[in-house]
Amino acid sequence: MTTRVAGSKMLLAGDWVDRDNKIEVRNPENNEWIDSVPAASGSDVQRAISLAKEGAEIAAEMSVSERMKVLKNAADYIEKHLEEYARTIALESSKTIKEARKEAGRAADVLRLSAEEARRLTGESINFDQVAGNEDRMGYYFRFPVGIIAAITPFNDPLNLVAHKLGPAVAAGNAIIIKPATETPLSALKLAEAFVEAGLPKKILTVITGRGRDIGDLLIKSKDIQMISFTGGLETGEKISNNAGLKKLSMELGSNSPSIVLEDADLSLAVDATVSGAFGVAGQNCLGVQRLFIEESVYEEFKSKFLAKVQSLKMGNKFSEETDMGPLINEKEAKRVESWVVEAVDLGAKILSGGYRDGAFYAPTVLENTPENATIVNEEVFGPVVMLFPVSGLNEAISRSNNVNFGLQAGIFTENIHAALKAAKRLHVGGVMINDSSDFRIDAMPFGGVKGSGLGREGVKYAIKEMSEERIVCFKISE
Repeated sequence: MTTRVAGSKMLLAGDWVDRDNKIEVRNPENNEWIDSVPAASGSDVQRAISLAKEGAEIAAEMSVSERMKVLKNAADYIEKHLEEYARTIALESSKTIKEARKEAGRAADVLRLSAEEARRLTGESINFDQVAGNEDRMGYYFRFPVGIIAAITPFNDPLNLVAHKLGPAVAAGNAIIIKPATETPLSALKLAEAFVEAGLPKKILTVITGRGRDIGDLLIKSKDIQMISFTGGLETGEKISNNAGLKKLSMELGSNSPSIVLEDADLSLAVDATVSGAFGVAGQNCLGVQRLFIEESVYEEFKSKFLAKVQSLKMGNKFSEETDMGPLINEKEAKRVESWVVEAVDLGAKILSGGYRDGAFYAPTVLENTPENATIVNEEVFGPVVMLFPVSGLNEAISRSNNVNFGLQAGIFTENIHAALKAAKRLHVGGVMINDSSDFRIDAMPFGGVKGSGLGREGVKYAIKEMSEERIVCFKISE
């Protein structure tokens, strides 16, 4: 099936523009052509930045009520066309139609939450007279927008992760230039469509489609851009950090997430949560469960239940309501995952389930006895592979969980409040999910990690604060 979807033009400062040079967008399931989008040039970037300077002034002058109205209208537009958004997501990405519907609904929720948080972007009064000699001073601080934000987004949540940058940017009164993943630009353009229809003034928003090698550095290095919000891999994040210069950075750089199962855990709950957490979106999820540490006394029982659940998963057509897991984003990524598994097996790992590839599809795979020096133990696999490790107890599980250069989220399954609190204190991560896998998030919570997992926090309220600055106002009062 070849389906034509909107996306043949990009949004440059509020105007839909086309270019002769194109990027093909293909369905990763069968490599069928879906659509083509403009391959933006350096001159397009420069024009976008130039117009965004004017857009930043327009955005800053919008009242809070105007920002809220645009955000709510955009959310309404998505909800009215939810199935269209879901089909766009499913066509160009790895998501099944069921996963895509959830993402589209979440994106609308993110915009509504952004509207609500816009009204809460407040300051407070300051008691200058707390220092002797300043009894004749009074004042306050308020928050103002940073200016122009460049947002670079990944392929795995091609609508909602764009919404997580665009919604807070508008709520805080900024202009924003979005560079979506080359593989999945159509969902970002559909989100831009919602904002155009919602009445967002021109010049505030650009969604520029192009290859990172052609336009990425121009955005990153521009002195006219005040902030970069990036979601992607650690290697790219480090390059951005080195090249960005003096500007604000917010980065979510992935993880190698652990979950811990203690002997007193509800094993059925743990199995359901960790299977879902490991294989949703074909494992292409920064929060995905990659390492499972199971207390020795329940290891065999957990393994048996876990494998039975994994082997019940249905891999195949993304548009079938029966499908649990689709392909990876392309065959190249599937081959990379395959090579990591082969390396692990060569080093002594045992494949308990899966371990084979068919084009861009890679079967849900479970490994055991994986040695610590295997790449897949230490790096983010970003694919449908999970490793099981027996541990003597909580101390060993925490120590081994922390033994990687990532720290986004972790999960622990236990009925022991003391064990849960110990894990919450000692796990080196940005979030600890108790009786849930690492793969749990709501869009209102602070979200981000430590070590190689990134800088700053997303989540609407927290992103809005990142996208604004404090300004002090002090009055010296004369009698």
